[in-house]
Amino acid sequence: GKKPLRQRVVDELKHYYNGFHLLWIDTTVAVRMVWRLLHGQVLTRRERRRLLRTCADLFRLVPFLVFVIVPFMEFLLPLFLKLFPAMLPSTFETESKKEEKQKKKLNAKLELAKFLRETIAEMAKRNKADTG
Repeated sequence: GKKPLRQRVVDELKHYYNGFHLLWIDTTVAVRMVWRLLHGQVLTRRERRRLLRTCADLFRLVPFLVFVIVPFMEFLLPLFLKLFPAMLPSTFETESKKEEKQKKKLNAKLELAKFLRETIAEMAKRNKADTG
């Protein structure tokens, strides 16, 4: 069934608290990585991706904070998230959103693989017709 309003508000507050906490942790790790970069160390591919994701999240945080700071503007947040789905920092995404994003990526990869397979088959037919 549907949760009471008080429980939904508490859940949303916990969600925002956890999102900000994770963003804080990512930011401290990113600062350490930048410090290592400035001292001549090389980052691994995984560290570089995490650093880029954290920097993108910090840039996304600016418009998101407007919704948190301005009174009653958080009611417009679902509308803006519908219009701009990538506006929310990655630490604020729910599991369902992450799964949906993974499904979209997988479908895109499958379509690309199908296109490439058909293209290679077509090229093989042409080469066979040219030589035969």
